[in-house]
Amino acid sequence: MSYTLYGREGWGSTIVEAQLAWYGLPFTFEPVGDLFKDPDARLKLETVNPLAQVPTLAMPDGSIMSESAAITLLLADVTGKDTLVPGPSAAERARFLRWLIFLVANIYPTFTYADDPARFVSVTAARDPFRAATDAYAQRLWRQVESEVGHSWFLGERFSALDIYVAIMTRWRPKRGWFEIETPKLFSIARHADRVPELRPVWARNWPA
Repeated sequence: MSYTLYGREGWGSTIVEAQLAWYGLPFTFEPVGDLFKDPDARLKLETVNPLAQVPTLAMPDGSIMSESAAITLLLADVTGKDTLVPGPSAAERARFLRWLIFLVANIYPTFTYADDPARFVSVTAARDPFRAATDAYAQRLWRQVESEVGHSWFLGERFSALDIYVAIMTRWRPKRGWFEIETPKLFSIARHADRVPELRPVWARNWPA
């Protein structure tokens, strides 16, 4: 039995794709069209996930999971491994959970709102200022995250799903050039994660050279 991941190259589904690949779980990638520009793509995904968002993961039993943080925790439970999610007794467990939820509850929504301001702002002239303000807020949040980053990886010496999030989200606005200058520790994690052997095929598929 395998999983089906509904996603789009380079989008948030890559976070789950990387974890499925890391754990060696069998899955099929079901490509989704541009949800901002293709109404048919949205209608198709709505039949599986009413929010029409990626990642959407169909489990082997046919049930549907959404929300990348929930999927992150579930896959750790399913595999019984703590290689991406510190176990309940791990000293870094609380810190992992705090910053996992911080990323998905605070920073991730800035893309949801600013990628296509027309979905939330009815006045055309207000859309560019709205996007600029949202992007500036995201940058303030990233600077807060920077102050919490460990030495080699987010949690210090051990790799975790947080590093997968950082590797992917730093490819989005304001992109790697900004992170290199403004948040060098996050940039270092991202570049380090780019070289993790188990994840290189995922990066190559989502961001071809």
